[in-house]
Amino acid sequence: MNKKNLLTLALTLLFAWGIFHFKTQLGLLIMPLFIGLVLFVTLRLYRLMEKDDGNSED
Repeated sequence: MNKKNLLTLALTLLFAWGIFHFKTQLGLLIMPLFIGLVLFVTLRLYRLMEKDDGNSED
């Protein structure tokens, strides 16, 4: 893994920790923030898989 991927993973984990640590203060914002975080991680992983798929030739 390169540094950009590790930094993205670390920031995502930190943001997830922040969401669930401050869930009582966030109130109704917790679901949109959580859905946004899941969408961000899903799209980031999809882009990584897309790069891997382009390198393999049959």
